[in-house]
Amino acid sequence: LFDNIPTVIIIPNILTMLRSILLFVLVAAGTAFSPLPKANARSSTALNMATEVKVGDKIPAVTLSEGQADYGRPEAVDIAELIAGKKVAIFAVPGAFTPGCSKSHLPSFITAQEELKAKGVELTICIATNDAFVMEAWGRTSGGADAGIRFLSDGNAELSKALGLLIESPVMVRTKRFSLIADDGVVTHYFPADKEASDTWAPNVLAKL
Repeated sequence: LFDNIPTVIIIPNILTMLRSILLFVLVAAGTAFSPLPKANARSSTALNMATEVKVGDKIPAVTLSEGQADYGRPEAVDIAELIAGKKVAIFAVPGAFTPGCSKSHLPSFITAQEELKAKGVELTICIATNDAFVMEAWGRTSGGADAGIRFLSDGNAELSKALGLLIESPVMVRTKRFSLIADDGVVTHYFPADKEASDTWAPNVLAKL
């Protein structure tokens, strides 16, 4: 095929083609290994811009999810509708099954259920940003569900954002540890963990009611 084509023509054309292939490979490699844009950096900063909840604030209408037994489909729960017309205790933890939450914060509310009811608290709710399946398992295995505590997942951190209580974590967005009392959706007592984690435990909550 190339018998009648001068070598001086073939070689430059091959070299040109090889240069084009090499350039394409270099560009493709550079694109593949370029650092991805930090999409979460701006959003996580924005999430932390909310003002922290305080006494007198109204719990916003946010849809949370509640895991069901035997890995059933989680059910949507509007927190504002759930607590409307009730006096409730809401406490949040940075993570289900974590040491401090499992050994201290949650057990304090499990053992305080009768005392809380005596103070007029009709319902206790535990919230974390873990998914609904994890929250259901934690409630079931800890004895919290048997004690009557509702375990709700704030998986998208929408409630945590609205309350101004997000914290950043290398693993996931988490909720700051807190407890509060709300009457008909309005916060009447708020207990942050700014000084001591124990400030959010049930004995301290009971002492203020």
